[in-house]
Amino acid sequence: MASNYSGRNRTLVPEAKQGLNRLKTEVASGVGLQDYESIDKGNLSSRQNGSVGGEMVKRMVESYERGLQ
Repeated sequence: MASNYSGRNRTLVPEAKQGLNRLKTEVASGVGLQDYESIDKGNLSSRQNGSVGGEMVKRMVESYERGLQ
């Protein structure tokens, strides 16, 4: 099966980028990472970065599920 994966992150819905960045900043603040936008992510542990991404996905799934009801 051929893949079209280019190896780069792409914004599929450009209009959503601002909202995702706002959510990322909010989640990072909630897990104790202030000024997340200006932090060098390479200096953070995998656990710290993963906590932000994992919580974002959790919130997006919960939001979607609420919309189904």
